Amino acid sequence: MNIHRTIAGLILSASICLWATGATAQGKGKYVCAEPNPQSLCNADNTCSASGACTVDIKRDGMSAATATPGFPKAKKNSLFCVKPGTSVTFQTPSKGTGFIVDPGPSSPFDPPDTIIGGAQKAVQVTAKRPGCFKYSIGACYSGSTYGMCGSGAAEVIVMSPGSK
Repeated sequence: MNIHRTIAGLILSASICLWATGATAQGKGKYVCAEPNPQSLCNADNTCSASGACTVDIKRDGMSAATATPGFPKAKKNSLFCVKPGTSVTFQTPSKGTGFIVDPGPSSPFDPPDTIIGGAQKAVQVTAKRPGCFKYSIGACYSGSTYGMCGSGAAEVIVMSPGSK
């Protein structure tokens, strides 16, 4: 019963954070997806390996931020990452007692296309399906948190066109 209240609290808190940053995540000119040819920015340093798997660590960071860090060398917080269609992407958190929400929006590139809800003991795996450049919102909360204990942020993913390098 306690765990259900904790999860419900995390979902509610993260939803509020995501709603509050929705306008920020949609700003123009600030994102790679606003570029004329964003796929041209994919290279060996920001593309998940050919092994067909990719991880993204979600963390609560600073006073009111949440970050998504792709699991490859040289990756930075909330940095762009690229994947090929069919690539398995696992969203997870290394932070004990933290829950997270990843909202790819109504035109999700992932299968299943739903909001991704996980936590320290629940990594969530999705598959990249739809080619294109996508912004996604991130929310992360500490377990049992109250107002102000959740962070939010935004990042981008490019699902490369079939046949691209």
